[in-house]
Amino acid sequence: MHKIVSVFSFLLLISCTTSEKNISTKFDFTTSFEKSNGDETPTYPEVIQYYKNLAKTYSEINIREIGMTDSGTPLHIVTLNPDQVFDFEKIRQNKRILLINNGIHPGESDGIDATMLLFRDIAQGITEAPKNTVLVAIPIYNIGGALNRNSGTRTNQNGPKIYGFRGNARNYDLNRDFIKNDTKNARTFAKIFHLVQPDVFIDNHVSNGADYQYTLTHLFTQHNKLGGKLGAYLHTQMHPQLEASLKNKKWDITPYVNVWGTTPDRGWTQFMDAPRYSTGYTTLWNTLGMMIETHMLKPYKKRVKGTYELMKSMIEITEKDGLTIRSLREKAFAEQSKRKTYPIQWQIDTTQATRFNFKGYEGEYVDSEITGAKRLKYDQDRAYSKEIRYQNYFTPSKEIEIPAAYIIPKGWWNVIEVLNLNKIEFSTLEKDSTFVVEVYHIDAFKSRKMPYEGHYLHYETSVEKSSKKITFKKGDIIVPTRQKGFRYLIETLEPEAVDSFFNWNFFDTILQQKEGFSTYVWEDKAAAILQKNNKLRVRFKEKKKDTAFANNWFAQLDWIHKQTDHYEKAHMRYPVYRVSR
Repeated sequence: MHKIVSVFSFLLLISCTTSEKNISTKFDFTTSFEKSNGDETPTYPEVIQYYKNLAKTYSEINIREIGMTDSGTPLHIVTLNPDQVFDFEKIRQNKRILLINNGIHPGESDGIDATMLLFRDIAQGITEAPKNTVLVAIPIYNIGGALNRNSGTRTNQNGPKIYGFRGNARNYDLNRDFIKNDTKNARTFAKIFHLVQPDVFIDNHVSNGADYQYTLTHLFTQHNKLGGKLGAYLHTQMHPQLEASLKNKKWDITPYVNVWGTTPDRGWTQFMDAPRYSTGYTTLWNTLGMMIETHMLKPYKKRVKGTYELMKSMIEITEKDGLTIRSLREKAFAEQSKRKTYPIQWQIDTTQATRFNFKGYEGEYVDSEITGAKRLKYDQDRAYSKEIRYQNYFTPSKEIEIPAAYIIPKGWWNVIEVLNLNKIEFSTLEKDSTFVVEVYHIDAFKSRKMPYEGHYLHYETSVEKSSKKITFKKGDIIVPTRQKGFRYLIETLEPEAVDSFFNWNFFDTILQQKEGFSTYVWEDKAAAILQKNNKLRVRFKEKKKDTAFANNWFAQLDWIHKQTDHYEKAHMRYPVYRVSR
C-alpha cells in the first residue's frame, strides 16, 4: 500500500511540474498594437521580451545578440526558419535570406509592429511559412532613439500615441552612417550584414513630404546604379510583381513621392540612394534592397497593416524567384572582375521616364493666417488620378578606370579598421617595397558650411593624377579590387565618389600644410633656385603672364616653394595609391 501511494505521489508531482512548465511557457502574444486597437507601439524592452518569448515557444524562431550600440544596449537579430537551422553558412547552401531592418528612425515604428505580427503569425500557422526563404529581422536598430520616447517630435505624423526619436543615443541619424561608421550601431550592422549576407533587404520607414491618397510607397534601390541583369530584374520583374501583388490585395502603392515644397502632379525624380543610406550600402554587395515608406498622414493602424502586407508580398516574390535572385547575384559578383570602368557619379537620364496614373489631392497656394505669405494647402475633397512623369532612369556622369589594387599606408588605421568591419580582403607588405603607382592630388573640393551628421561633408571633389615611384613600408596593406567587396572599395576609396572616405573627412589632415616658410628667408633661397634652374625660371615667367598671379607677391613665392623639395609631399596628396592593371 505504501508503495502504491508513493508511486501515485511521484506521478502527481511530475504532472504538477509539467503543468507548471506548460503554464510558464504559455505567453500572451497579443501585441500592444492590437490591444490598443492600432493606436500604440511597444517599448524597446517589450519588443525584445516578445521575441524572446516567441523563441521560447516556437523552435523555428531564434533570437541572439550580435554587438553593441551607442545606447550601451546590444543589437539583436531574430531568425525565422521552419527547418530550425540558424547557422547562416548552412542556410545559404539551399535557402535564400531576407533581412528586415526596423526602427532605424524609431518614430517611424510601423515596421516594428508589423514584423512582430508577421513572425508570430507565421510561427502560429496563421500566415504560410516560406519554404525556401529564411527571414531575419533587426527588431529595433536605433535602440537609443527607441528609448527616447515622446509624443511630439513626429510633427507631421498621424500616430502612434507615443514613439521613439529619430536621433540615436549620440543624436546621429543612423540612415546616414553606413559608410562613415561613426556609431557602434553602424559597426554592428556591418557585422550583421556580413554574417547574414542577405539576398533581399527591406528597411521600414514612414515618409515625410506631400499629401496623396496612398498609404504605401516603395523606394527600391536605383536600378541603373545596381546595374546589369540584376538591376534589370529589380526594375522589370521584382518592382512590377510587388505592385501587382498588392493590387490583388486591394492595396494601392506608388513609388516614393520625392517632392519637397511642391505638388506631385508635376512628376518627380526617383530618390538616388547613395551608399550612406541603408539600401545604398546593401547594394554594394549586390543585395536587392528596398525601403517601405508608409504615408505619415494615414492612420497608424492602416500603415502597420500595409507594411505587413507589403512584407508578405516581398516574401512571396523571394520564394518564387529565389533561385533567379541568387543566380543573378552570383553572376554579378563574377562579372565584377571583368569590368574596366566603374561609375562613381550619376545624373538623371532626361531621355527616359516612366509614366503612370498617380492618385493625389489637388494642392494650391493660399494666404497663410500666420505669416501672410503664400502656403501650400492640399484639399482631400478634391482627389484626382493624373498621369505623371516619373524620372527613374539615371546615367553615369563620371567613371573611373578600375585599378588592380589600392595601397594604404598602415598609419591610416582608421580606414583599415572600417575595411576590416566590412570583411574586405587585403595582404600586408612583409618588407619595405617600391612600386610605381598612380597618385591622386586633391585639386578642388567644396565643403558644407554647416555640420552634417557630425561632419563638414565635402562634395564636387576633383583630383589630379600622376605616376610616381614610391617606397612603402613593412605593414602597409595592399587591397585587391578583385573581391566581393569590389563596389564598396571603389565607392569609398575613390575620392571623387559621392560617399568616399575623403568626402566624409577621413583624410582631412592632408588638406592642411604642416610646414611653411618665412618670406624674408625664402626670398634669398628662391632667387638662388631660380638662378640655377633655367626650366623653373622659364615656367615662372610664363606663370607671371597671369595678372592676378603677377600682382600677388606671396602667391609667387608660394608657387616657387611648391616646385621644390622644400614643399612637403603629404600636402593635398591623397594617401591611397592605385596599382594599375
